[in-house]
Amino acid sequence: MRKFHIRSALLLGLLVLVSCAPLTIYHREGVAVTRMQSDLLSCEIKSLKDVPVANQIRRDPPRYIPGRRYCNAEGHCYNRGGYYVPGDVYTVDVNASLRGRAEQQCMAEKGFARVTVPNCPANISNAAPQGATAVLPRLSSRSCAIRNNDKTWQIVTQAR
Repeated sequence: MRKFHIRSALLLGLLVLVSCAPLTIYHREGVAVTRMQSDLLSCEIKSLKDVPVANQIRRDPPRYIPGRRYCNAEGHCYNRGGYYVPGDVYTVDVNASLRGRAEQQCMAEKGFARVTVPNCPANISNAAPQGATAVLPRLSSRSCAIRNNDKTWQIVTQAR
């Protein structure tokens, strides 16, 4: 039960971090977002076929917990011996990095570049009209992203 609570807390923390992270997308100026998403899906499928998942089961090394000496209020002491805790078992996809590079190459062949757009400051997010980007705009150093609750996003350019 305790592991469930720890994992839940870690997952919640990860979700908070992801929502604060800058927007990373494939970009080609003037292309419809739906076209970019369609091209990305086809590249993901192609890279998965070319570089399939290759999971390996691994285990962290065991840890030794040294023995301790315990004493009660009357001064009677005893020693409890040390013990080993087995390492955690986990799975690693050894092809994940190569598959990611294959996806990037596929998208580059379609004319897209992977870009990271910083999040807009709160005053820009609050002032911008609600919406989602439909066509990928020209990016500049003043471009920023607004994330919507429905997982869409809007790229805006801040005024000088």
